[in-house]
Amino acid sequence: MSKPIIAIVGRPNVGKSTIFNRVIGDRLAIVEDKPGVTRDRLYGSGEWNGRVFSIVDTGGIEIDGEDEIMKSVRMQAELAVEEADVIIFMVDAKAGLTNADDEVAQMLLRSRKPIVVAVNKVDNLNRRDDIYEFYNLGFGDPVAISGAHGMGIGDLLDAAVEKLPEEVEDEYDDDVIRVALIGRPNVGKSSLVNALLGEERVIVSNVAGTTRDAIDTPFERDGQKYVLIDTAGMRKRGKVYESTEKYSVMRALKAIERADVALVLISGEEGIIEQDKHIAGYAHEAGKAAVFVVNKWDVVEKDDKTMHNFEKTIRDHFLFMTYAPVVFLSAKTKQRVHKLLPVVQHVSEQHAMRIPTHVLNDVVSDAIAINPPPSDKGRRLRINYATQVAVKPPTIVLFANDPDMMHFSYERYLENKIRAAFQFEGTPVRIFTRKKSDED
Repeated sequence: MSKPIIAIVGRPNVGKSTIFNRVIGDRLAIVEDKPGVTRDRLYGSGEWNGRVFSIVDTGGIEIDGEDEIMKSVRMQAELAVEEADVIIFMVDAKAGLTNADDEVAQMLLRSRKPIVVAVNKVDNLNRRDDIYEFYNLGFGDPVAISGAHGMGIGDLLDAAVEKLPEEVEDEYDDDVIRVALIGRPNVGKSSLVNALLGEERVIVSNVAGTTRDAIDTPFERDGQKYVLIDTAGMRKRGKVYESTEKYSVMRALKAIERADVALVLISGEEGIIEQDKHIAGYAHEAGKAAVFVVNKWDVVEKDDKTMHNFEKTIRDHFLFMTYAPVVFLSAKTKQRVHKLLPVVQHVSEQHAMRIPTHVLNDVVSDAIAINPPPSDKGRRLRINYATQVAVKPPTIVLFANDPDMMHFSYERYLENKIRAAFQFEGTPVRIFTRKKSDED
């Protein structure tokens, strides 16, 4: 099931980023936060009234801005509007209704999306009357908020979540491996889809996915059913969305949410750039199995060390995804394409693997015996019990006397010991420490 998307849109300097940080703030406190994951401020996750959603922070829209930066910001916002299920249109109570707000409103009207107007900087009761002029925008009741003081955020989320579409269950059986091809433009996503399907020649049908504008392609290989979720978006899109690498993130996010395995495509010809890290980081944070696919390997000048050196470069750049295997291929010539699906099937199995509790505890106990937990001011962390509470990704809870004493480095040590025992190749492993209670 994919998460719906809420986009925050508005002209510059109305406080979009402040509200974005307010919405995702509580979630960031409970979600795994490991160093090395490349983050940007475009995308986050939130939950309100039982609905989980993705939230997108767009740059300010300058309708008349013709310099390259403002064109880029406007395009980014337009794409966010197109991909979003609900739009929060943010305006500024202190500045009042401006011509720029009217022009943004015209753009949003054309989108035909549900819209909630958030009037920011209503910092005290005396400013409550400032919201009335924003009824002129034609989007219904504005919501008064203060990003600086956190006022009205609940009312805003109530209004936005109420407009989200009904949750739709995924239409595929559990035995189907859903594979998302993600990566910046021009790394060969569409070519790889065609290479995989051309080789199999067992394409069943093209069906519209549950996510708008995604193309799902089911097929079967050696008795295993797959669905390719094509994030390229090139079958319908114009060049406007291919001109800037940042826009590939939006399409990747939707596909990642629905996938079991993310194929992170990297151009062997161009090498690794920062945007590759952003996109891979989203797959990692979403807890998906992952495979690095180095495409266009046919055009790389090679010697006997080229492949080894390129893989080392990947490891150096993606320190947070050392678990992901690397496959070198050429979608154009179909060189090594046949090696990809067996790797996909393997990491999917690892992603869904469940370890018996007694076996897991034996491994954790041995790890503790070799390297005892740290102590602080005479008190020592005691880990009493370990259990796997979920799969996809494998999620392990450690019950301890004082979870606050669990240092990141020791948690990483335990993860390494668990991986040494059970592999978990191609999948993140999430470890949480909880306080042991009498019930446990």
